[in-house]
Amino acid sequence: MLSRTADHLYWMARYIERAENLARILDVNNRMLLLPQSEREVVRLWRETLDSIGLLDGYNQTHDKIVPEEVVHFMALDRQNPGSIYSCLRLARENAHAVRGTLTSELWETINTTWLKLREYDIEHLGADDLDAFFEWVKLRSHQFRGVTFATMMRDEANCFLRLGTFIERADNTARILDVKYNFIAEAPRRDDAGEYYQWSALLHSVSAFESYRKVYRDQITPSRVAELLVLRTDMPRSLAHCTAEMTSYLDAVNNQRSTETQRRAGELASSLRYGRIEDVLETGLHNYLTRFIVRINDLGNRIASDFLLPVTG
Repeated sequence: MLSRTADHLYWMARYIERAENLARILDVNNRMLLLPQSEREVVRLWRETLDSIGLLDGYNQTHDKIVPEEVVHFMALDRQNPGSIYSCLRLARENAHAVRGTLTSELWETINTTWLKLREYDIEHLGADDLDAFFEWVKLRSHQFRGVTFATMMRDEANCFLRLGTFIERADNTARILDVKYNFIAEAPRRDDAGEYYQWSALLHSVSAFESYRKVYRDQITPSRVAELLVLRTDMPRSLAHCTAEMTSYLDAVNNQRSTETQRRAGELASSLRYGRIEDVLETGLHNYLTRFIVRINDLGNRIASDFLLPVTG
């Protein structure tokens, strides 16, 4: 497959997945804000959220202070923010258009329809219920993208690069969501057990893991089990272990003469998660563990770009 085609497919999938994860982050933040909190806690929540996804500097350049409504607009539909949901879905559509002949007609229509509908939203005039509906719509359109991809695309190299982009982006975003929310909940003042339970359940809902948690543990929600589910459970679709295992399999499928070291590093990371123990992770410190994981995922992303995709210019 041509590097240009692989590049467009890979980034198309990454941008779709990134838009969904932004919607998930905004959704869980809004859920957490339903609980009684001080203004200082609210500001901290949004600052750490922006910092975790690399948007804090961009926000500070155009805003004087952290205001929840302005942060939501900045992350969701700000056309000047290259990291907003709006920008991610626009870039996904541009990449899809560049390789339209490689996509099935159903997949192209799914992406194009998403973009056309997105332009009708005006988040500045959406109420709380409308915001919830918007975030659910973004997640649904991402689900539909993956469903149509699975149902209509051949299992060839094009599909491999689509899936590779999806899982490397998902691994990165799950680690960021878990890092910020886990620390925020753990360090928040203890008001009552119900409030703490709501915060942990909101975190699980943000990665579609609440029902999975109940099925696996059948007990009250505890921080260590939340971490175990989202880091080490290979049967949890959004866990780090599952994402890295899938990523490794697709790297093996598209390997070339330059990718040996990339495959080795990906396999090493996947194996450490597959055979890891949550006790060791927590002893290291979850924040330190996730920080190192994000560094390793970014390294793999850079190596994939070097091995398979278009060279970065400028």
